[in-house]
Amino acid sequence: MFRLKERAVVVIVTIVSLFALVACSDGSPVEEPTNKPSQVPSECAAFAQYGNLRGRSINVYAPIVSPEDQSHIDSFAPFEECTGVKINYEGSREFETQLPTKIDADAPPDIAYFPQPGLLKSLIARFPGKIKEVQGQALANLDANYRSNWKEYGSVDGKVYAVPVGASVKSFVWYSPRAFMENGYQIPRTWEELITLTQRIAEGHPGAKPWCAGIQASNGTGWPATDWLEDMMLHTAGSEEYDMWVSHQIPFNDPHVVTALDQAGEVLKNETFVNGGLGSVKSIATTSFTAAGLPILDNTCFLHRQASFYQVNWPAETKIAEDGDVFAFLLPGKTDSKQPVLVGGEFAAAFNAREEVLAFQAYLTSPEFSNTKARVTGHGWISANKNLDPSVFSSPIDRLSYELLTDDSTVVHFDASDQMPDTVGTGTFWTGMTDWISLDKSSLDVLTEIENSWPKS
Repeated sequence: MFRLKERAVVVIVTIVSLFALVACSDGSPVEEPTNKPSQVPSECAAFAQYGNLRGRSINVYAPIVSPEDQSHIDSFAPFEECTGVKINYEGSREFETQLPTKIDADAPPDIAYFPQPGLLKSLIARFPGKIKEVQGQALANLDANYRSNWKEYGSVDGKVYAVPVGASVKSFVWYSPRAFMENGYQIPRTWEELITLTQRIAEGHPGAKPWCAGIQASNGTGWPATDWLEDMMLHTAGSEEYDMWVSHQIPFNDPHVVTALDQAGEVLKNETFVNGGLGSVKSIATTSFTAAGLPILDNTCFLHRQASFYQVNWPAETKIAEDGDVFAFLLPGKTDSKQPVLVGGEFAAAFNAREEVLAFQAYLTSPEFSNTKARVTGHGWISANKNLDPSVFSSPIDRLSYELLTDDSTVVHFDASDQMPDTVGTGTFWTGMTDWISLDKSSLDVLTEIENSWPKS
């Protein structure tokens, strides 16, 4: 996701609130927007830079479908209202296969949302010149509003081709603060403490299991297990080896990777530790990732590793807070020092350099877009834009995630599978991790099979 990591999303959209906050809602239409702020309604002042785009339209294509697409569509409303442009949104579950077909037919969208930088890179190589370099205000906004790594994620060979839209923090372990307090458990500061806690839970709760997990997804079974390996690589091998693995400077079955996957197996392949409220180890492969953490609510499970966006899967009445029904802590490493953080996100690339398309791409990099998108989503969506208004986040997990993403001292690494060639990242890596669970294949065997599938050129 991110390759968009499929998730159940409940979005409550209040358009009245949206326009009261950021759009042109003073009741009078904007007949002739100009570049002079004094002639533009105050709610539209930040949009005057885009000029009058009335009568024009922009086609946006993305892998984000109903109901999650509605918050994206609503986030475009202020831009449409204040510039006069019309944005036509199309979401598709076949995005990754249909986008190349559209390009091949010389009918690409104006803007496409890429859930994987790896797919972006492969299409740039396959269709030279079709994806336009980021330029003008969008490029300036990247430098002004984001840490440099987010610019790098959308770059190929030193040229910037896509801008970040949303982001997520993946290195979270969800738990019940209430259950921890009742049992005298403390948040672990190291991997050793985490395993000790896991053993303590297993011994103290024979009718439950310490961990619950699920890697089934309708459009990508296996991806949640790839996140486990990626986090383990960061925590056992470190940043340098992680980056070398992502770029295939070391083989996929390098001893560091085997060690990392074996460490993930300390939890995921241990029948004493999983799968609380859901079944055996093998049930992980058939359990939907959207439901995998829910046993925490009835105390048949105590720990669940999943990203910040997982919060949208808790029932509506669930209190998400440090003293609530559920909350999350960062996955610990070898020591209690600050650990690297695994992140994900999606990026917007342009196939057309028309004025309105470039203006929209610039809008996506602005605080106005990030503020609007966070408001209309409610919770479970964050941005890495350093200049958005943090008060827009209603969820403490969103606030914590945003602080991590924008803190210069946080070492962040983008999801490995999302950066790899798509035949591996969304192909053999996903299926290999599924086989690792469902067929109980060894770490070395699975990683060697994935290594053998890496494109030769």
